[in-house]
Amino acid sequence: MILLKILEYTVNRDEEALRVDKFLYNQLPRYSRTFFQKLIDNGQVTVNGASVKSSFKVSSGDVIRLEIPPPVETGIEAENIPLKIIYQDKDIIVIDKPAGMVVHPGAGVKSGTLVNALLYHCKDLSGIGGRLRPGIVHRLDKNTSGVLVVAKNDQAHIHLAKQLQERSMGREYTALVWHNLPDDQGEIDTTLNRSKKDRKKFAVTPQGRRAVTHFRVIRRFGFLTLMRIRLETGRTHQIRVHLNHIHHPVFGDPDYNGRTKQLSQVGKQSDRLLAKELLGNIDRQALHAGYLKLMHPSSGELLEFESPLPDDISTVLNKLNTRMDQVRI
Repeated sequence: MILLKILEYTVNRDEEALRVDKFLYNQLPRYSRTFFQKLIDNGQVTVNGASVKSSFKVSSGDVIRLEIPPPVETGIEAENIPLKIIYQDKDIIVIDKPAGMVVHPGAGVKSGTLVNALLYHCKDLSGIGGRLRPGIVHRLDKNTSGVLVVAKNDQAHIHLAKQLQERSMGREYTALVWHNLPDDQGEIDTTLNRSKKDRKKFAVTPQGRRAVTHFRVIRRFGFLTLMRIRLETGRTHQIRVHLNHIHHPVFGDPDYNGRTKQLSQVGKQSDRLLAKELLGNIDRQALHAGYLKLMHPSSGELLEFESPLPDDISTVLNKLNTRMDQVRI
């Protein structure tokens, strides 16, 4: 039987007035402050025998008792689903996720996810993500393809989560968007929250979590633009919401105005006909996580991973490039 790990600390004079979550982070930096905040919210941290909030400020002589829970069984079945593994060692596994695969189980989705596949291929995943998200440090939308990293132990998970929090993990995407983007590069900086019209979607709102997206144009095709995108933050649906917000939704995106709604804004009839044809080649957003950069949790080595464009996006781009070459001739 695996028991709780119980630790006690006494606050020194030079640690007075620290928030209790910050105090615990200073004692155990291998865990994140978010981890301690969850324990505090669950009543697993006491100060002099009493429950407190994360914002509680400690005083000299305070005795802080901390309960670190044992790993829990996920309750998710392992499934023999093929995975394209880019890299793997004792700490991390890097996956090239196909479009159409959900990252982890959730409402209405209990099988066929990346987590189900990982439990079959890996017997050692971090438990910090919880029962439904073992090892999951960051996500990709179901119909976004590309590279993502999964933690195989708690220490690796904490280290990777800290890189995300400090924005030192580099994530870049390739996106094909509607219409001619006038600026060669730019930044979109807004706050995002759940849409009041549809709780499954997100929207730019006056209040919410800050989201920052950087973009650079790779090539223009007249009625479509190919761009490279770098995430500074990683909010749910961030890229798709941001590009829709600036009136350049991701081509093919069924949720954020990326399909036939844009055809009326395409001026030339020949372009509209080509756009209709291209939409028939892709049934999802033309968004691909092509590049990931991180520091290895154990060695500190800088690692870089790339994923080539999948067939559906490549088919669309090949037709666009052929069209451009014909126009030049």
